[in-house]
Amino acid sequence: MPEAKSGPAPNSRPQKQSAIIVFLTFLQLGLTSFGGPVAHLGYFREAFVERRRWIDERSYADLVALCQFLPGPASSQVGIGIGLSKAGLPGAFAAWLGFTLPSALALIIFGYGILEFQETIPTGVLHGLKVVAVAVVAQAVWGMARTLCPDTPRVTLAVIAAVAVISSPTPLMQVAVIAIGGIAGLIFLQSSSHNDNSSLGIETSRSVAILAIALFFALLVGLPLIAATIPSQGLSLFDSFYRSGSLVFGGGHVVLPLLQSEVVPSGWMSNDAFLAGYGAAQAVPGPLFTFSAYLGTVAGPNPNGWLGGLICLAAIFLPSFFLVVGALPYWDALRQLGPVQRALTGVNAVVVGLLLAALYNPVWTSGILSPADFALGICAFTLLVFWKIPSWLIVILTAAGGWGLQLLA
Repeated sequence: MPEAKSGPAPNSRPQKQSAIIVFLTFLQLGLTSFGGPVAHLGYFREAFVERRRWIDERSYADLVALCQFLPGPASSQVGIGIGLSKAGLPGAFAAWLGFTLPSALALIIFGYGILEFQETIPTGVLHGLKVVAVAVVAQAVWGMARTLCPDTPRVTLAVIAAVAVISSPTPLMQVAVIAIGGIAGLIFLQSSSHNDNSSLGIETSRSVAILAIALFFALLVGLPLIAATIPSQGLSLFDSFYRSGSLVFGGGHVVLPLLQSEVVPSGWMSNDAFLAGYGAAQAVPGPLFTFSAYLGTVAGPNPNGWLGGLICLAAIFLPSFFLVVGALPYWDALRQLGPVQRALTGVNAVVVGLLLAALYNPVWTSGILSPADFALGICAFTLLVFWKIPSWLIVILTAAGGWGLQLLA
């Protein structure tokens, strides 16, 4: 039996979905996507390229490449982009809400002191979640490499990118190798996707896109001026977290020093409270940027609690909405042009290399610490790739396996 192709048919118009379906789909991912932003991209690929076929492989890689360039949380931006393509602006919000809601609620609860994750969840379960991230990212590398690196030049480009990022694991290096990959593709590679790139289905108008970009810069420049003029703790919180979401490249753990410099020196919380919340954030699924919900909950003075958590959560993700809505309508048109497609051929190979580097560090180095971990990871990978077991069930089984290894030890 011939192997089915991933994604929509070539040059087809992607089938739309309701915002409710988008929300429920991302809610499932928000409840089960452990392992950080790189693992999230693996979960998204398995859910939307392999299983539901909402987006084809090359379009997904193009979207990931764009979000790597944008400041903010790349995995959340990819989710917003997929939601935008399937159900317009309501779908973009539904995707973000579904993926973000579980961890945001958990961290707000933790901020109130009702639930202390690190004391109630066995360490073996937490370690099992790190192991399952290895399997998920390995599956993404395996699948994307077969499609995006089918020849020696692109394999070589991916390996060079992986070596460069492993040698210098900084956001600047990631952006640099993506740019170099685009130049190499434009000059040396032939596009293999000229006739089989499907549209992302973005129907947002150019005027809405321009408005989104204008609002992004207006708030980035205007909020500090307004906050300096009007004494309001809520406004100061919104300004601090909006700037954090606007100015950090690399997302995830990269935002932590920036957040710490905003909330600890200002006296809004102690460094111990900051680190306690960061520890709790490691135990929940979904985007690490939901750490902002915890910070808003425990910050003082008022508004804090759930209202402060929602203010900080909205502020840190709002720049991502503006940037994705502003960029994608133009990106969807640009990626259909011949020279841009040649550049993207190189960029997509580099994206595989970036994912390969991330598979080693931090995913492998934090998850595979013993032969037993390696065996558990192989089992998870086999069930995921060859037995086609749903990823949420793999998360449960591997977490239970990590707990079992802890008890045996």
